[in-house]
Amino acid sequence: MARMTAARAAVEILKREGVDVAFGVPGAAINPFYAALKASGGIAHTLARHVEGASHMAEGYTRTHPGNIGVCIGTSGPAGTDMITGLYSASGDSVPILCVTGQAPTAVIHKEDFQAVDIASIAKPVTKMAVTVLEAAQVPGVFQQAFHLMRSGRPGPVLIDLPVDVQTTEIEFDPDTYAPLPVYKPAATRAQIEKALGMLNAAERPLIVAGGGVVNADAADLLVRFAELTGTPVVPTLMGWGVIPDDHELNAGMVGLQTSHRYGNATFLESDFVLGIGNRWANRHTGRLDVYTAGRTFVHVDVEPTQIGRIFAPDYGIASDARAALELFVEVAEEMRAAGRLPDRSAWAAAAQEKRATLQRRTHFDDVPIKPQRVYEEMNKAFGPETRYVTTIGLSQIAGAQMLHVYRPRHWINCGQAGPLGWTVPAALGVAKADPEAQVVALSGDYDFQFMIEELAVGAQHKIPYVHVLVNNAYLGLIRQAQRAFDIDFQVNLEFENINTPELGVYGVDHVKVAEGLGCRAIRVTDPNELGAAFEQAKKLAAEYRVPVVVEAILERVTNIAMSTTNDISNVVEFEPVATEAGHAPTAVRPLKV
Repeated sequence: MARMTAARAAVEILKREGVDVAFGVPGAAINPFYAALKASGGIAHTLARHVEGASHMAEGYTRTHPGNIGVCIGTSGPAGTDMITGLYSASGDSVPILCVTGQAPTAVIHKEDFQAVDIASIAKPVTKMAVTVLEAAQVPGVFQQAFHLMRSGRPGPVLIDLPVDVQTTEIEFDPDTYAPLPVYKPAATRAQIEKALGMLNAAERPLIVAGGGVVNADAADLLVRFAELTGTPVVPTLMGWGVIPDDHELNAGMVGLQTSHRYGNATFLESDFVLGIGNRWANRHTGRLDVYTAGRTFVHVDVEPTQIGRIFAPDYGIASDARAALELFVEVAEEMRAAGRLPDRSAWAAAAQEKRATLQRRTHFDDVPIKPQRVYEEMNKAFGPETRYVTTIGLSQIAGAQMLHVYRPRHWINCGQAGPLGWTVPAALGVAKADPEAQVVALSGDYDFQFMIEELAVGAQHKIPYVHVLVNNAYLGLIRQAQRAFDIDFQVNLEFENINTPELGVYGVDHVKVAEGLGCRAIRVTDPNELGAAFEQAKKLAAEYRVPVVVEAILERVTNIAMSTTNDISNVVEFEPVATEAGHAPTAVRPLKV
């Protein structure tokens, strides 16, 4: 039997589980693991500037391709606590990432040794497993179990904490005979699918709500096929956006309080049946449950049994992986169609598309300073259907979801449940690392951008190009808008006169200088008619210099983006003028019908 350190065994398992990229920051308590990484080879390591950044890079990496598992590595103490936000974010969005931390020697963990902290206890609420391995011989089994758990059922993150003496202890381990454990995912039965499809067939105005579980299960093709067979319009959730192309005849638009379409909410409110697949009925999607559920029958399909009934009791629930369920949905629907037992939904689907052509938001404004809607219009022109968008939270994300277009799964990569500021830069680097040939476009407000701005240097150092669209109004815009309910505008104003860049006026931070100081390129735009040229130049600069390129749009200070102020999807306030002429929304998927 081969003898090697436990750290080397762990690295060998990573490779055999399909890991070839890792993100992290070395330190004294994890150096044996880094020594094993170097000696073993085969895993490319990207050095982050902040350990939280490494965790978000791992998230972006996982979210880009089916089967990816991002790995982030840090030393003991604050490295692990810094990565908690990434673990929370991954947990909330059902994203498998593996966090490996160093730890003080086993003999002094409980003696307040330098940087000794019970990271496993801290991480437990936001992981599927968090464990400090105290016996070196258990390291292979713990890593094997970690990958099994991350992939089984509802995917999610794992933290493995390795005391430094455990890492350096030699154990018996034969990597050549190692095999991953079988992945467990519940699967629907034919009887369950027949019952659910019977309920759908009995409805007059059914909808499918497709969530991130469809993306995780790599089942978008089956979702579209099932929708086409039954003629049922599809509402993608924010995490499921892209499972059906935005220009598909059965795409009914998104529903919700914020990241929703006027036509999506209108169609949903006319529906009488909803089949939810791989979604979690997030509160910003549903709003008030009495409004959301009134007059509708619900079937909920989810890989995690305890998700069914968590928010409200569906009329029928099925614990199943989305792909397994959709395979049966397609099979049974094909049989029903052949037997002439599927209702004609063409009039209902046409009504949804009629709403898409009439209920639109205006994007074309020539104002200076720039109105944010114009930025998204120009992004639609500049970036094609192959673009992978990356964003996290704020008015920039909400407006982007209302006005951008997504055509493929994993091309809207969004931190949905946690929404941590600062997520976008490192996540975009992870996405670009996972798909080096893709057009990756990040979207941030100025505050999100400033939270982890140092990670731009990672892109410069490691030659990871992407385009970062920065919309700057020198405000915490979403919080300012929320404070309207309290009649305050308090501690959300970021304006100041930068003595080093007086031409900025009151917009404060000179993001162009900062980005350039971190080794990147940057362009500032103040005229909406120059946005298109700036985006084209950014693409060329990214390709030429192989670094992140920031396009900063100087926005009007105050814009209120459409959203509900009463937690009610039937009462979304349109703060700006809606589209009433063809020229008001020139990049809408459907030409405006007036």
